Amino acid sequence: MLRDVPLPLSRRQVASIVEAQDAPLALWSGAVSSGKTIASLIAFLIRLVAAPDHGLIVIVGRTLQTIERNLLDPLQSTHLFGPLARHVHHTTGSTTAVILGRTVHLVGASDARAEGRIRGSTVALAYVDEATLVPHSFWMMLLSRLRVGSESRLLATTNPDGPGHWLRREFILRADAVGLRHWHFTLDDNPSMDPGVVARLKRQYTGLWYRRFILGDWCLAHGAIYEMFDPDRHVVTDLPPIRRWLCDAIDYGTVNPFADLLIGLGEDQRLYAIAEYRYDSRREHRQMTDAEYSRARREWLARVPHPHSNVIGVAPEWTVVDPSASSFIEQLHRDGVPSITPADNAVVDGIRQVSTLLSADRLRIHRSCAGLIDELPGYSWDPDAAEKGEDKPVKANDHSCDALRYGIRTTEALWRPHVPTLLEVAA
Repeated sequence: MLRDVPLPLSRRQVASIVEAQDAPLALWSGAVSSGKTIASLIAFLIRLVAAPDHGLIVIVGRTLQTIERNLLDPLQSTHLFGPLARHVHHTTGSTTAVILGRTVHLVGASDARAEGRIRGSTVALAYVDEATLVPHSFWMMLLSRLRVGSESRLLATTNPDGPGHWLRREFILRADAVGLRHWHFTLDDNPSMDPGVVARLKRQYTGLWYRRFILGDWCLAHGAIYEMFDPDRHVVTDLPPIRRWLCDAIDYGTVNPFADLLIGLGEDQRLYAIAEYRYDSRREHRQMTDAEYSRARREWLARVPHPHSNVIGVAPEWTVVDPSASSFIEQLHRDGVPSITPADNAVVDGIRQVSTLLSADRLRIHRSCAGLIDELPGYSWDPDAAEKGEDKPVKANDHSCDALRYGIRTTEALWRPHVPTLLEVAA
C-alpha cells in the first residue's frame, strides 16, 4: 500500500505507519503541515484492510464538515493517494463512506452529547481527527467501545494544546500505562512541503499559535491574544470597493456594551471591519430595549456609505448574533430582518482565525471602528484558566473583539475561497 502513495514519505512517517499497526492506541501530534495526517491515514487504510468483519469502523471529527474537508477530500485525491483514491466513495453530507470496500461511519463530536452516537456500539477501528477538540467524555466513551479484543485499534491526530490538556496529561504522559504509541512531528518531517509554503506558514502564525502549530509545543496561553495587531498596518482610512457585504456581527449587551461590526470582503481579497455601532448603557446612563437596539441597528446600516460610490446604506448578507441573545434574535425576526443566524461561538477556533488573518495582513479595520481598535491591544488570555489547562480570554473589554470573532468565524464559508491565506493546510 505504501508503494501506491505517490508522495515522498520521510523515515519518521514510514516508521510511524509501521509501528502503529501493533499499537492499541496511536497518536500523531505536532506542527501543521508536518505530514502527520498523511502518515496516519495510510496507517488507517492498512488497518482498515485488516479490520475484523464484526464491529463498526468509525471516523470522528469535530463536525461532519471537518471530516469531509480534513480527511475524505485528501483520501479522494489521486495526487495524495494515487490509485487508492478511486476506492474512497462518499456523498457530501452523508454520515457514511465506503473506503476500500468497507462501510465507515462518520461521527461529529462537537460536544458531550455526541456520546449518544456511539453508546452501545462495538467498534473495531476508530480514527479521530484533531483529538484535542473532541470532548473528554466522548473520547473515554469511544475507548470503552473498542471491544473486539486485541484486534481493536484507535488512531488519532492532533495539534498541541495547553500542557494541562487532558489528552497530554492522561494519555501522552502515561503512554506506556495506557498502551499509547505517540509520534511528535515538525515541519521538517514532511518531505513534500515546498520551502516557500513553510516560510509562509512561519510568517502567518505568531505567539501562541507559532509555538503550538509551528514548533509543536504543548504550551500555556498567556499574554496578549492579538500580539500581531499593529495599528499602523491594520487600521486604514481608505477602504477598497467591497465585493460582498458579508454580515453585521453583534455582541449583545444591556448593562455591558452592545457592539455591532459590519464586515465585508474587499476587491483586494482582504476582509474589512468597515463600520461599528456601539452603545454603552453605563456611559449613556440609560439601558435600551431590544426594540430600540433593533431600530438603532437599522438606522446605522442605512447611513453606511459604499466606498468609491455615491450609494448610501448597506444590507449585509447575514446578521450574526451572539447565540445567548435569544430575546434580541426574536426581536429582529419580528422586525423582518432577513438571514439571521446565531454566531458560531467556538472561541479558540475563532481567535485563531482572526489571529492568522491579521498575521497574513488579510484583515484590516477602518479607523471609524473605535471600540474595536481600543479593545484589540488589551485582549488577553486568562492566566488562571491557562493554569487549569483551558484557553480562555479574560472576560473584560471584549465586546467588539467578540463581535469580530463571531462575524469572521460564522461567515467562513463565504470568504474562504476568496482570501488567500493558509488558515488550514494538510496537516
